[in-house]
Formats: sequence, structure tokens, C-alpha cells
Amino acid sequence: MESGAIQNHLPSSILHPRRILVRGVNWLGDAVMTTPALLRLRERFPKARVALLSPQKLHELWRQHPAVDEVIAIEAGEGLISVGRKLREKQFDLALVLPNSPRAALEVWLAKIPQRIGYARPWRNWFLTKAIPMRPGHTRMHKRSVAEIQKLAAGNSESRIQNPEFFSFAHQVHEYLHLAAALGANPEALAPGLSVTTEEITAAKKKFGLDQITNPILGLNPGAEYGPAKRWPADRFIAAAREIQRCTNCAWLLLGGKAETALAGQITSAIGNRQSAIYNLAGQTSLRELMALLKSCRVLLTNDTGPMHVAAAVGTPVVVPFGSTSPELTGPGLPGDPRHRLLKSDAPCAPCFLRECPIDFRCMTGISVERVVEAVIGGLKG
Repeated sequence: MESGAIQNHLPSSILHPRRILVRGVNWLGDAVMTTPALLRLRERFPKARVALLSPQKLHELWRQHPAVDEVIAIEAGEGLISVGRKLREKQFDLALVLPNSPRAALEVWLAKIPQRIGYARPWRNWFLTKAIPMRPGHTRMHKRSVAEIQKLAAGNSESRIQNPEFFSFAHQVHEYLHLAAALGANPEALAPGLSVTTEEITAAKKKFGLDQITNPILGLNPGAEYGPAKRWPADRFIAAAREIQRCTNCAWLLLGGKAETALAGQITSAIGNRQSAIYNLAGQTSLRELMALLKSCRVLLTNDTGPMHVAAAVGTPVVVPFGSTSPELTGPGLPGDPRHRLLKSDAPCAPCFLRECPIDFRCMTGISVERVVEAVIGGLKG
């Protein structure tokens, strides 16, 4: 069913809400990909008050965002009853549930919000007043089995399993836009966008001793929370960073979360010398500071991870080696944005969407240091 047809079957009370709750998603990269839908929702209901229910760890992401009037944080470990009670006090007219989990639907049901819209999924439809079917063009992220990967890697044409076809509208941003369109919002895609101020950039640079740098500032983000299958090898990051620094005389900002501090230390030790500048800030920044520093970078070299999406959303070009995941589904920005350089090998088993490679990691080792260096330098030239 098209989104316009869905809208025609909704009660008129949904189309004129005064207080809207959007149940936000739980991961940084996914949250960035919801911003086009939030902007379209704001465009559709300019006079409504829009509140976002977000995990505490993402609370800062939404500061000053033009689509959001209020952020309600879910504290780490906070239970369903507590969340429902907190929401009931706000007396929302309408809830738009972006995650597909049963818990997210149950939260807004416990809050007694009269109208509750979200995708139809097992174990949760009863908690929604309108369960929206998946949109035409939805592409599922199929995790390949080890047997499938081994057959593909063997290159036996008789046993070759087809890679999925990705359409121009397969990207995850369209999943969220389709839900907003069910409420009458414009379904046309926008590039994900986040707001960061000049004052925040100045403060972050001063705090981390970057305010006197005159060389080009480049970002390096070598980690990825999902698992090692998404990480281009550390030795290749090191080799690429050295060559890029030699060619550009850049200053490197090494970024990442607390889980990446050991990896960041390894890379810093390997790159750092008297002729090069590298600032290891992994695990030291708040989310707002990370946003400001990413905005300060001319280019970010990164794996497919949350900061990749943040960088693109604040306007910084990214260079990304893709292995187990698909840029067609979850790449930075909108598909086809020429500012970003998304690199893939010709591994027939990619994307597999697994956390760890069960064979020889050819999807990532097939992306050479030379290709990455060329892409970063090309990004600097625009």
C-alpha cells in the first residue's frame, strides 16, 4: 500500500496533532539516518510540539536540531513502567514509533497515547493503533550463512548465490521517511543533517589544543562497534595515514569511543613522529565535541560506523572501506553524493552482514592502501 493510501485510511484526529512523540532509535548511525524523516515531520506539522524519546547516550545529538522541540531521555537500565509513566505526564496526541522492536511499541502503549503508528512486526502490532506494512522496495539485510559464503568464495558458477539487488530507494532513510509519509509528510528524501555551532567548534578546538593548527585537519576513525568484519585492518590505516600525511602535511585527529582506546594507542605509536602531527582523542570527547571535531575535519577516513554518519551529516566528506555491510543500504548521506568516496572490493560474498568473517576477510583486504590514499587526497581536492 502506498503511503498516500495509508494516510487516507487514518483517522482525521491523527492528521492534526498538537503534541507528537517520536520514539527514536537506539544507535548513533541509525539516529542520524532518521533526521530526514524528522525534518519532513516538522515540515508537515509546523505548529505541533515534537518530542523525541531517545536513549540517554544519544541525548546530546539532538541539541539545537530544528525538527525537535524537546528530548526525553531513557536512562540506561530504565524500565518500561518508568518510561510509560514519564510519557503519560506529557499527554501526547500521537506517537510515531521508528524502531521495530516490541519494547518501543509497548512504551507508547503504556503511555496511553491515543494514536500509535509504527511498522507492523510480530509481537507488537496489538500495541499500535495503526501498523504500517513494509514499504515497496524494502530490502532486508540478509545475514549469509557460512555455507553460502563458502560457496560464493569458491567461485563455482553452478553453486553461485546471487547478491541482492539494491534499488535507488533501498537506503535506510527511506524506511523512516515512509513512516512519516503515512502521516502526510513529503516522502522525498533529504540528506541527513545535524546542527553544530561555530562556538562549539571553537571550544572543542581550544579544549584539545587544536586551535593553532594551520595544516589541513583530517580525521581517522579506525574502530567499529558492530564487529571486526566492518574494520579495515589497522596496519592499512597506519600505512594510508603515513602516506597521506607525507603528501599533504596534514594533522590527524584520531577519533573513537572508549572501546577503541587500545587500537588508537597502537595507531598513534605507529604513525607519530617529529615530522607528523597526530592528536589521539579516542575516548576523550563528548558526543557534541565529537560532532564539532568532525565538522572541523576536511575529510574523515573511517569504517562504516556511527561517526561516519555524523561526519556526513555535519557536512564533512568521508572515505569509507566497506566490507560486510552495504553502502546502498546504510551508506553516509544520500546514495550518489559525490562528496563521499565509498570503497568496495570485488569479493563475491559481500555484503554478508556478519560480525566476523568466517573465511579470509577478502572483502576488506581487497581494498588497497593505494585506493584509500587516492580517495582521501581526492576528497581534499573536492
